[in-house]
Amino acid sequence: MTTRLLWAGATLLGLALHAAAEPMPATAKLVPEKSQIAFVSKQMGVPVEGSFKRFDAQVAFDPKKPEGGSVVLQIDTASAGFGIPMSDAELPKPTWFDTAHFPQASFRSSAIKALGEGRFEMAGKLTIKGVSKAVTVPVSLTSSGGAYSVATGTLTIQRLDYKVGDGEWTDTSVVGNEVQVRFKLTLAGLGPL
Repeated sequence: MTTRLLWAGATLLGLALHAAAEPMPATAKLVPEKSQIAFVSKQMGVPVEGSFKRFDAQVAFDPKKPEGGSVVLQIDTASAGFGIPMSDAELPKPTWFDTAHFPQASFRSSAIKALGEGRFEMAGKLTIKGVSKAVTVPVSLTSSGGAYSVATGTLTIQRLDYKVGDGEWTDTSVVGNEVQVRFKLTLAGLGPL
């Protein structure tokens, strides 16, 4: 019994020392004033662009060892707008983002893969209005002079998969089902590429 306890203790100590020896990925800080998340949908066949004004990200990521990293992005759905007062007043309502019940949309990575030349593929869950779907997001990472790195990418989703535009708005001849989400996230403190 004592030998088993000693062996178990030694194993746990070895695992703890190994974990301590493994460097944690660098934690980067989002620079909101230099970042943007936009979305483009088609209304009556015409592209219309909107954006989210408030969002945050937790990024623990080493570009040289991306598989050990993680990204969590939270978006304040009440900050969505097209810059058109009548449309902007509709977006928080239950038919669209239902911000009273679902104040945040989020993306949480589950795997990050390097594709070379500053390009990565982030698999994870996108959650909007309480609906979570697996997505793969292509991301390009560049150095923006000195202290900043910039992550950019585009993801196409189907709004009806997330119940955005319920009721009469499920008719995709008026508002298209396809929505293109474009992002530019400026990060401080990310490791070198």
